[in-house]
Amino acid sequence: MAGDTHEDGATAEPTTIRPGREFEREYRLDAAAAGAFLVAVGERLRDGDSLTIEDPDGEWTLPFDFGEPVELELDYEGAGEPELELEVELPGRTGERAPDVS
Repeated sequence: MAGDTHEDGATAEPTTIRPGREFEREYRLDAAAAGAFLVAVGERLRDGDSLTIEDPDGEWTLPFDFGEPVELELDYEGAGEPELELEVELPGRTGERAPDVS
């Protein structure tokens, strides 16, 4: 995905969101687009141990190495206008190794 173009015509690289930084974005999508996003995340959870989320406008990229266990929370509010909230929390993977014992 392309970023902004500089005056010299070069394309700007997206900002990479790194550990130690707070970052939050919210999107309002139709059900099909949200479903496609969730399927893509689900496939990465099933098949790998990392994923990268990219801004549709090419402004940022968020690489993330995840560990276990993955926390899944379902919250249903049935009073008034019913609402179902799905939350997935992925713990980060540190890549650290245990110390040696001799």
